[in-house]
Amino acid sequence: MSTERRAVCPGSFDPITNGHLDIIERASRLYDTVYVAVAINRSKAGLFTVEERIDMIREATAGYGNVRVESHQGLLVDFCKEREIPAIVKGLRAVSDFDYELQMAQMNHGLTGVETLFVPTSPTWSFLSSSLVKEVAGYGGDVSHLVPELVFRRLTARIAERRADQQGKS
Repeated sequence: MSTERRAVCPGSFDPITNGHLDIIERASRLYDTVYVAVAINRSKAGLFTVEERIDMIREATAGYGNVRVESHQGLLVDFCKEREIPAIVKGLRAVSDFDYELQMAQMNHGLTGVETLFVPTSPTWSFLSSSLVKEVAGYGGDVSHLVPELVFRRLTARIAERRADQQGKS
C-alpha cells in the first residue's frame, strides 16, 4: 500500500459547481492526491458529455496542484481499489443527504474496507446542486455566482444550443 495519502471525490458533476469545488479544495489540503471521479451513467443523458465535464473540472482545479480527474463506470470501490485509494470524501448539504450517504458508506466499507469521510458543505453552498443550477439557468436565471466562470460560459452556450435545436424542430 502506498504511503501517499489518497482520497476520491466522486460525482456526476453535470456541471461542477462552487459547492463541489469547496469540497474538492478542502480535500486537497488534507490529502497528497485527490482524485475526482466523474461517474459514467449511460442510462442518464447529461447536459455535458463526460469528456466535457472532465475538461471543466481539470480547468477549475488546475490551481490546486494535487487533483487528478478521471471518469469511472461501475462500483466506486473498484475505482478505489485499482488506485489504492483508502478514502472517499463526500460533501453533506443537509440531513437528507446523510441518510443516503450513510448507507452508501456502510456498503462501500463492507465491500472493500474503503472509508468515507463526510465534510459539511459551507453554508454558502448548502442549497446548491447541479440540477438546480441547470434548472435555474434553463429559465434564464443568473447562476454566474454559483459556478466557475468557465462553467458559466459553457452552460449558457449549451442552453442556447439546446433552445436553437428545439426551435429548429418546431
